[in-house]
Amino acid sequence: MRPEETDAIAEALGGAVRAVSTLAGGFSHETCLVTYAGGRVVARLGGPAPAVEAAVMEMARRHVPVPEVLAVLPATERTRPAMLVEYVPGTLLDRVLATGDDGAGMRDLGAEVGRVVAGIAAVRFDRRGFFTGDPPAVGPERPWSEQLPAFAEKCMAATPGSRLDEAARRSWAGLCGAHAPALTAVDDHARLVHADVNPKNILVARTGGGWRVEAVLDWEFAYSGCPYGDAANMARFGDGYPAAFLDGFRTGFADHRPAGSPLHEDWAYLGRVLDMFALSDLVTRPLGHPVADQAAERIRRWTTEGVPRSL
Repeated sequence: MRPEETDAIAEALGGAVRAVSTLAGGFSHETCLVTYAGGRVVARLGGPAPAVEAAVMEMARRHVPVPEVLAVLPATERTRPAMLVEYVPGTLLDRVLATGDDGAGMRDLGAEVGRVVAGIAAVRFDRRGFFTGDPPAVGPERPWSEQLPAFAEKCMAATPGSRLDEAARRSWAGLCGAHAPALTAVDDHARLVHADVNPKNILVARTGGGWRVEAVLDWEFAYSGCPYGDAANMARFGDGYPAAFLDGFRTGFADHRPAGSPLHEDWAYLGRVLDMFALSDLVTRPLGHPVADQAAERIRRWTTEGVPRSL
């Protein structure tokens, strides 16, 4: 964090900043824990539209646990845009899953996470699309089924050859084109989608009766669309999670759909097809990006074994 940014945050908080420590976060932000006279807050610096993200978080927190946004600071010549968010204690889900425990507690944890992820879709909109403007509104967007083939082609052209060879890129583009028509079943869904639901963006805590999700973090990619994509996002690298967690997650997500949002019989498969957008985009990242390399492994697997029909 730059000195000018520390000063701007102190002014917004109304108290001197005593300490700043870097937190684990996404690749597009610097995330810091800021200690000041009034306590602790989390500062997220960078990103294209923190005011839009803050507004989305306010919509979502009526239905699921989301940290309160305390202030949004615009960019200046010497500072990045910043969002100040309440500090929520808890443990990142990825650290819990890394323990290797695969008992009943993991199934309960998965069910709780599935319940909360399903609840994100309680927010409804008039149409699919991405948020724009101030206050944010959903902009017009072509059907996802029409976009996926060309999007995949474009991403494959931008993917480093050392990550995916030409044959793999060509096969993936063809696979996306073959499965894109299935999305006509969900093209008209217009529910809030987090679009980055993964164990690094969920804080959990133990309770007397098991587990509780304390916060869903990082809403910068949220949009209006089909919530099955959030379930597939969580399961994207699920073979590295305890099996009991995934079992619980699937059940929790399926059993807690918001009112007026029935499950399609092929919801898990449709979520996987929606996730082809994210996988296509991820592999365009520069070499050395660990998640991009994981995405490339998934692409190679799917082009060999086919798109999974379940989570």
